[in-house]
Amino acid sequence: MSAENETIVLGAGCFWCVEAVYERIDGVIDVEAAYANGHTNNPTYNDVCDGGTGFAEVAKVTFDPQQVTLNEIFDIFWKAHDPTTLNRQGGDVGTQYRSGIYYNSDEQKKIAITSIANAQKAFDKKIVTEIEPLKKYTVAENYHQDYYNKNKNAPYCSFVITPKLKKLNLE
Repeated sequence: MSAENETIVLGAGCFWCVEAVYERIDGVIDVEAAYANGHTNNPTYNDVCDGGTGFAEVAKVTFDPQQVTLNEIFDIFWKAHDPTTLNRQGGDVGTQYRSGIYYNSDEQKKIAITSIANAQKAFDKKIVTEIEPLKKYTVAENYHQDYYNKNKNAPYCSFVITPKLKKLNLE
């Protein structure tokens, strides 16, 4: 294993949820809310929400592979959302909420493909998560960064994120 930190970009519905989950994992150094793999330049939140940009809400997870492996990152990913629903997580609907793994290397792609095959055993319906190279990436606006920790009492955080963290034994 490399002594250097690694990054993987994950889409699993609202990026606030993904960020809140991974910020609580030992070995994760940083989590950044962003937009990935669309077809426009410099999208804003409003652009992405309109659904015409092709971007997904994602979180870039930077981790120390000496402390947490990519397989462990993926194990959490499969438990933290429903990868069998196309372009939807709960009440969040649209292509921007699709399930996706956006890799940076052939090794990450290989691990992702193996992980999805193993994860499929736990689901009755087919996993629809896309596994693609990271092509376009734009950091989300500052107010989206560390959203849950700054807004725990906001309705979405209280009714969606907090229960998810409790289910995963992270809160």
